[in-house]
Formats: sequence, structure tokens, C-alpha cells
Amino acid sequence: MSCFAAVIALTAAASVALWSAPSPAQEPYPARTVKIVVPAVAGSTTDTLARIVADQLSQKWAKPTIVENIPGGAMNIGALSVARATPDGYTLLIAPPSPLSFNHLLYRDPGYEPTKFVPITMLAKIPNVLVVRNDLAATTLKELIDYGRANPGKLSYASQGIGSTAHLSAAQLEVRAGIKMVHVPYRGAQPALTDVVAGHVDMFFDTLATSVPLYRDGKVKLLGVADLKRAAVVAEVPTISEAGLPEFKSITWFGLVAPPATPAVLAEKINRDVVEILHGTEVGEMLHRISLEAGATAPSETSRFFAEETALWSKVIKEAGIEPQ
Repeated sequence: MSCFAAVIALTAAASVALWSAPSPAQEPYPARTVKIVVPAVAGSTTDTLARIVADQLSQKWAKPTIVENIPGGAMNIGALSVARATPDGYTLLIAPPSPLSFNHLLYRDPGYEPTKFVPITMLAKIPNVLVVRNDLAATTLKELIDYGRANPGKLSYASQGIGSTAHLSAAQLEVRAGIKMVHVPYRGAQPALTDVVAGHVDMFFDTLATSVPLYRDGKVKLLGVADLKRAAVVAEVPTISEAGLPEFKSITWFGLVAPPATPAVLAEKINRDVVEILHGTEVGEMLHRISLEAGATAPSETSRFFAEETALWSKVIKEAGIEPQ
């Protein structure tokens, strides 16, 4: 058994014992407002997804479920607030890969251990796409790479911060293409994308959800989808793999987790309710409109998925020579 799996197993066993113990004070869940922390800015894909989930849970539970945005620190600030929260199910975290699978590889002391969060489900996933400013001379990935090789350090890329998926995706591009670019970190996806549109930075690995509308309006160019198959919503855009970098892949996914030591029985109850919502026609249509594919995994499957993602990005970090901050 891996270290990751062992931690999850021990946590689950302890949680069952705690939650199952008779207690006259134990109340039906939820009995009051549930808060979902989003470690990203309002308007981001993470935020949009969280608000869809929160609205549906409010209806299902007949109790308010609110979203609190706590961006900054490469999403570590928001994640840390949940790591320190009372493990009673009233504070949850919805986050993309960085705080849940690889920030601990990039920061010497992020203040929390991602493996100690109690996984509930992988909510949804979406391919990333290479977005470039409209007035950049390159119109294809090959032209971009050729320019980058001829002009080391002249190209710049935005990200939501060190350790974000956008950062590691661009680092993967640098290694695979043999180019050197300047990293410009932002406090969130929205300001990063805004500066690409304004021409202040050359490119950004963004999700299809927020970049496609700008592409349709002619405000940015899309040079490649970071998946092994084309995205139906922009079928005319080639994958990065077919455009010249075989097997290049970068998927943004969104996990729902609870604070460490949250009882397993409680996590499973939340999982059942959230999965039911994700399987609903209404939510399915809403996710489709923002280019998301529902995940709806069980807690144990979610744990395995997080571990696999950690292994994947650990390899990228090592190959790119990124040192912990």
C-alpha cells in the first residue's frame, strides 16, 4: 500500500469510529449554512462550478450553501483555511489540481498536507487550451515554437501563480519544445486572461470554459487543445499533440474535499448528495455550457485519482527543474 493510500485508510477508519459513536448532541446534516471555499477569484471556472454546486445543494438540503472566494498564494491561502477548519462538514473546499495534488511539491511549507484532506468527489474536468494574444505573429504552435527557439526569453506566459496548472503546463511546453519563456504570475485566471487580451503577456494555458467566448469574439487566438483529442466546442483547433508535441496533455479538474479528520460517513453522505446533483439533467446542461464534463467519483476513487495526478505532475516538475519555493 502506498503512503498516500495508507493515510487515507487510517483517516477513514478513525473517522468512522468517531462519527458512529452515539452522541445525544449529534444533529442531522446539514442543520445550518454550509460554506464552500474557492481558492480562486470570482469569475474563474472554479468559482463558476462552485456556485452551480452551491445553488443545487441549497435546494436539495433546504439550507444555505454559500461560496467564499479566498484567492492568493497559488491557492494555498484558501486551501489552508479549510485545512484548519472544524471537520464537521460545514466548511468544504472546491479546488483545481494545484492545492490538491502538487503544491506540496512546489512549496517547502504550504502549511497543509493535501493528502490529509478527506476526498469527497472529483466534480468535473476540462481540457486546457493554449491561448495567445491576438497580435502575436505566431498563428500556429509550430510558428510559436520556432519563434521561441530563435528568441530565448522573449515570449511570456501568464499563470495563476507558481504551481498552478497553467504554470506547469507552460513549463511542460518549454521542456518539450526546447524554448525558454518568462513566467508572469497573477492572483487568478481572470486577471491573467485579461492581460493576454490586452496584449500585456503573450500566452496563457486556460480552460475552454473561459477562453472560448473570447476566441469566438476574436479577442484571442487558440493554438492548441492540451488533450489527446480535439474539443467538440472548437473542433477546428488542433490538439497540441497533433500540432507537434506528441502526448502533450493538461487537464484541469475540480475536486471537492473536506477538512482533515472529517468522518468518513459524513464524507460519504455529502458524496451521495453531490453525485446525485451531478447526474441531474439540469446540472449536466449547465456544465456542458461551460465546457465541463462531470466527474462524480466515489471518495475512494477520488483518492486514487489525486494520487495519480500527483505522480504525473511530479514528473513534469522534475523534468522542468522547478525547485520548491
